[in-house]
Amino acid sequence: DIIRGKDLYLGNPQEKEQRDKLENNLKTIFGNIYNNLVREKPQAKKHYEGDTTNFYQLREDWWALNRKEVWKAITCSARDSDTYSIYTGNGLTKFWLGRCGGDGTVATNLDYVPQYLR
Repeated sequence: DIIRGKDLYLGNPQEKEQRDKLENNLKTIFGNIYNNLVREKPQAKKHYEGDTTNFYQLREDWWALNRKEVWKAITCSARDSDTYSIYTGNGLTKFWLGRCGGDGTVATNLDYVPQYLR
């Protein structure tokens, strides 16, 4: 959610300052990616037309291409028996069993569920 610019958590004032700093860093990073991309592939400029401030479409595209590598990095020290789950109050609801689903696939089932519903 943070990469894609969809994170809803604002937190306390100190957290907000850190969040703003992170957001500015992401704009710089994706601005650099954008500049390199349009230099190498001029047709990309048309694809991302109107998205040259926050780069939300580029972030979505980047996430779609890199989510598997990000998931591997997040779970690299997880045990094979670890689960991706939430506690519902009535027990444990498991969304994904085993590290990376046990077969190396990425748990994307919640990627596009609105954050407030997770």
